[in-house]
Amino acid sequence: MDILYLVDRLEAAINKGTAVPFSNKRMIDEDECLDIIDQLRVAVPEEIKQSRRVTQEKDRILAQAKEEADRIVTMARDESARLAEQSELVKTAQTRAQAIMAQAEVDAKGTRAGADDYANQVLSELQQRLDELTARVATLQGTVHNGLRMLSEKRGSVGGGNPPPPPTGTLSS
Repeated sequence: MDILYLVDRLEAAINKGTAVPFSNKRMIDEDECLDIIDQLRVAVPEEIKQSRRVTQEKDRILAQAKEEADRIVTMARDESARLAEQSELVKTAQTRAQAIMAQAEVDAKGTRAGADDYANQVLSELQQRLDELTARVATLQGTVHNGLRMLSEKRGSVGGGNPPPPPTGTLSS
């Protein structure tokens, strides 16, 4: 039963009572009032129990909500830390990649310069050898021509014939 209803009934029973002349007292129906009071004794503990249950449920829901909120905040912090760490890893990896690329470019330039120097040295040595060979060939051609001329002169003085034709081939100048 509702407590407010019982309180209203008790108030009505009191108001229904007869006023005592020359005082502010009333005569009421004792049985009716005691019956209402008994109902209040039964209803009040039930209302208090219900109120306690509602309060306990409210506390449980608040505790559960706080626990959920704490869990969400913890998850958000963990995710934030993970993302920050991941971001730092990405930055570190990018920095490392840039350093590796720069070093690779320096190494490539050094390798190219070394290869160019080596090729230049080999080609210079080859040019020098070719120059030496050309000089030897020229000397040999001169010697051959002189030898042919001398033979031709000797034959001309001995047999009076025609000089031999000059040699043909790649060694002629």
